[in-house]
Amino acid sequence: MLIRCGVLYDRNMSVLQLFFVITISLFSYNLNNEVEVKVTNNGVQESDIKCSENGCFGAYKGPEFINGSDVAHQFSNTMSKAVGDKLKELYRLKNFKKVDFTNIVMSTKGMGSGSVTFELHIPFVKVSSKCEAFTSFDHVGGWNHSPALERRKKELANVLMNNHKLNISDIKTTPEGLQEYWIQWKNKKTQAECQ
Repeated sequence: MLIRCGVLYDRNMSVLQLFFVITISLFSYNLNNEVEVKVTNNGVQESDIKCSENGCFGAYKGPEFINGSDVAHQFSNTMSKAVGDKLKELYRLKNFKKVDFTNIVMSTKGMGSGSVTFELHIPFVKVSSKCEAFTSFDHVGGWNHSPALERRKKELANVLMNNHKLNISDIKTTPEGLQEYWIQWKNKKTQAECQ
């Protein structure tokens, strides 16, 4: 028996057995290195996001926590990235938008039960000029705890252009206890001409 690439290897193994051992090893490696895992109600996360020029909508269905980590709340990170990417794409197409904070909709059905359906609708609104647009988006929130807004503002201070400020929503909450501040700003690279 030999160990190759961290896999126990026996010269008498069939190709199928070897494939199975390698597959299981790679799966275990991915889980141990916190690579994004998709789960459904039976253990694999489901999330889906769709974006258009009008905004982004998506849902996560699955466990709230895995090994103490609030995996459901991490859907806010996934959504933030999708929103930022879409705003940049629209900006390049000269379709200038920003997030309409007033009409953000959040739903966390099942929160507290161990399994949740977390839905987000992040609408966009058209602005009249390129320098009124925003092309970066993020959040700070709490899954049953208060968001650390001041800390997040400090973390994002270096992404701002000189004399620019973060545009931050009022706190948004769900009846089940999710609290989020949504944050947008002019991306230094995409909107350099708005300095």
